Amino acid sequence: MILQLAFVLTAIIVGARLGGIGLGVMGGVGLAILTFGFGLQPTAPPIDVMLMIAAVISAASCMQAAGGLDYMVKLAEKLLRKNPSHVTILSPIVTYLFTFVAGTGHVAYSVLPVIAEVATETKIRPERPLGIAVIASQQAITASPISAATVALLGLLAGFDITLFDILKITIPATIIGVLAGAFFSMRVGKELVDDPEYQKRIAEGLIKEHKVTIKDVQNKRHALVSVLIFILATIFIVFFGSFEGMRPSFLIDGEIVTLGMSSIIEIVMLSAAALILLFTKTDGLKATQGSVFPAGMQAVIAIFGIAWMGDTFLQGNMGELTQSIEGFVREMPWLFGIALFIMSILLYSQAATVRALMPLGIALGISPYMLIAMFPAVNGYFFIPNYPTVVAAINFDRTGTTKIGKYVLNHSFMMPGIVSTVVAIVLGLLFIQIY
Repeated sequence: MILQLAFVLTAIIVGARLGGIGLGVMGGVGLAILTFGFGLQPTAPPIDVMLMIAAVISAASCMQAAGGLDYMVKLAEKLLRKNPSHVTILSPIVTYLFTFVAGTGHVAYSVLPVIAEVATETKIRPERPLGIAVIASQQAITASPISAATVALLGLLAGFDITLFDILKITIPATIIGVLAGAFFSMRVGKELVDDPEYQKRIAEGLIKEHKVTIKDVQNKRHALVSVLIFILATIFIVFFGSFEGMRPSFLIDGEIVTLGMSSIIEIVMLSAAALILLFTKTDGLKATQGSVFPAGMQAVIAIFGIAWMGDTFLQGNMGELTQSIEGFVREMPWLFGIALFIMSILLYSQAATVRALMPLGIALGISPYMLIAMFPAVNGYFFIPNYPTVVAAINFDRTGTTKIGKYVLNHSFMMPGIVSTVVAIVLGLLFIQIY
């Protein structure tokens, strides 16, 4: 088993270094070694999760093509420019809402340059709002009803009569308060901008000049608004059906009443939303594949295809040995599983892939489904190593040099806001499952 684990971890590390679809295809290599080299029987690939992500990404891509995301960024820009002194608190709220609505953190890219400019103009250290804004866009993944990670967790816990509302009633308040805690912590990070040596150096060298970030105007505001409304309505439908199982369509099959599963509902609703956006806004379907959301989403699909399939195969092939060796520890200290989720997310760079790879082990170990929900925000650990695209983008958008990777790599601008937000969210989640 140790040798198999070594090959699995090697595939993950090499795949992460390759970037893009590298993680997914290296998962395929790892699966090939497990199957042909060690004789493990491959499990079923995570088709439902992949199709759900594809459906959500289709709708989000159509909304972007119709100008919906640009419309949302314009609203965010107005909010931040009207309240520049509160940029450190408002920025994470904005990126959290963007991700919560769209189901992907990649929508945060568009608003990062606005955050950096507003902070610089107000002489607020840009590191403060940028760091927590990036973290908020990650935390919201575990609260969004249509994110790949939430959908994957719902699918795994469906056998325990866990509804979408059961997950959201814990993760939404826990992550929001966690993000706000991170924001208040960030308000004291570093020196004031005017006292920062790097900023003073860049001013002296003439590197920081008047720079106006311009957000492109929405060509057709009505179409953009329609696309946003359709997408939000689709999300509300999903939350409704996920929370009230009795309202879902049911069918008589072999004398038994079978209720339509949430995976099928998400796929149907989101594909329909994508079609309605294209029809009502007269948007070219090809344009939807050319934005930033579609390729990012498809990378997630490939990542889950390879990595989750490899992880499932390894876990199922070694489940007896794994549970026997760590069951005692986990039963005495179930919070240790949260640390495992955090570490795995650092390696996988994906909340959804982490859920699919590790949550089945938690279920097999007998950890309470509600305990797993409380520890769900632990999958947001990929800020730990500062090479995720939104992290790199935030560093590049800060012309003052305050948002940075430190001398020792791990002492970067996102570490403490990320740790604070994640720990607070998990602690609150553990508290909420005792209350509800």
